[in-house]
Amino acid sequence: MSILIKPIITEKATNDSELKNCFTFHVEKDANKVQIKNTIESFYGVKVKKVRTINVRSNSKIRYTKSGIQYGKTNSYKKAIVQLQDGETIDLYANSQ
Repeated sequence: MSILIKPIITEKATNDSELKNCFTFHVEKDANKVQIKNTIESFYGVKVKKVRTINVRSNSKIRYTKSGIQYGKTNSYKKAIVQLQDGETIDLYANSQ
């Protein structure tokens, strides 16, 4: 089982990758910074400078329907922001896999 689940491609993440050389990934909840660093370096063949992790909490949702009120929530997940060494880059849009 891989530690990396998928890259996060949002407007903010794309801006960080262009300006700060930081890439954002959705990772397993029990992964630590050392495991994330080793996985990124081996999978993409780049040198990692810094890894920051964030535990994103779940959000409550309420939906009003004909049959009544339905309660639910989104899933919580962990994301990692990986800063690469100068001169290194990851092409997330290439179909290399």
